[in-house]
Amino acid sequence: MEIIDHYLYTKEHEWINIEENQGTIGISEYAQSSLGDITFVELPAADDEFDQAAQFASVESVKAASDIYSPMSGKIIEVNEDLVEEPELINKSAYENGWIAKIKLADLSETEDLMTADDYRKFLESIV
Repeated sequence: MEIIDHYLYTKEHEWINIEENQGTIGISEYAQSSLGDITFVELPAADDEFDQAAQFASVESVKAASDIYSPMSGKIIEVNEDLVEEPELINKSAYENGWIAKIKLADLSETEDLMTADDYRKFLESIV
């Protein structure tokens, strides 16, 4: 199961890739494989602001609907419009083409509440 080393993760299986004061958010490969074939993604709107751990999107699959929570606080600066027509991009490419949104980060110290890739691997081992 792919886990990207320089990304940070949540216990709800979201990831964030931080570059300067901006983050790209998606769900982990573990999450997409657990959900099965994703059939719909509800995206946040550009300029919406979210607190850390607030629901900001949702995905529906053949198995279930799941809320997606923002790993960090900030303002949405871009959403992945490709997911409207091709929600299965999350299944095919959870870390590259299947990202959900980009966010301008409000507080970089919130990274302390997230897991490193190694921490996330250990977390997955504890729940599988």
